Amino acid sequence: MRHISIIGIGTGNPEHVTIQAINAMNAADAIFIPTKGEEKDRLAEVRREICRRYVTNAAAGLVEFAIPKRTTEDRTYVRSVDEWHAAIAERYVRLIGDLPEGGKGAFLVWGDPSLYDSTIRIIERARHAGAPEFELSVIPGITSIQALAASHRIPVNLIGKPVEITTGRRLLADKDHGESMIVMLDGEQAFSKIDDPDAEIFWGAYLGTEDEIILSGRLGDISEEIVRTRAEARARHGWIMDIYLLRKGRDFDDL
Repeated sequence: MRHISIIGIGTGNPEHVTIQAINAMNAADAIFIPTKGEEKDRLAEVRREICRRYVTNAAAGLVEFAIPKRTTEDRTYVRSVDEWHAAIAERYVRLIGDLPEGGKGAFLVWGDPSLYDSTIRIIERARHAGAPEFELSVIPGITSIQALAASHRIPVNLIGKPVEITTGRRLLADKDHGESMIVMLDGEQAFSKIDDPDAEIFWGAYLGTEDEIILSGRLGDISEEIVRTRAEARARHGWIMDIYLLRKGRDFDDL
């Protein structure tokens, strides 16, 4: 039976890669590298660099494949993502099918496969879309949340209080939020529309890489600077990955 490994590789720093991940890559016959066009080739290049650095098994080949673009026009967000995942699953069916019987394939996932990444669900979709029978294993990686906290040298939670993980879309749509909110996938900079200038924000982009940018402070003081910095960075690199923590209150303020 074929075997597929989904491997978390951290947020862009090759030193984030765990020994478990290195062992899984070296056990693979094929390591699948997604490409997303010239603008985002840096993401594929990080994966290539990780393989150059850690893969010592000469039999492990790199197999690059193009990720289809997501169509958003005249579609709801959910429908556009569903169609996009279906198109990616078709690619996965072919990739898995190209493995020999008993072969091992590995998908390298940015951050961790469990957190706002859909590789696991798309692999399962491929299983039901005609992929040859396979076993699946998942190897965790350092998340952008961990990288953000480390770069800012802060704990994520306030003492004895919960942490909410959400998206920019949900940050504005939902009315009730906790005191510590990790916000991901915020292309519209929802933080700039939050009417709570005294909240703290800890923002970071390209975390763990040589291009890392971090900013923090009172939301009312720093919001415009983050919007400007983010736009400049995106124009310079052609893409951006960022995340932030919004925090209200302090430790022990409910004593």
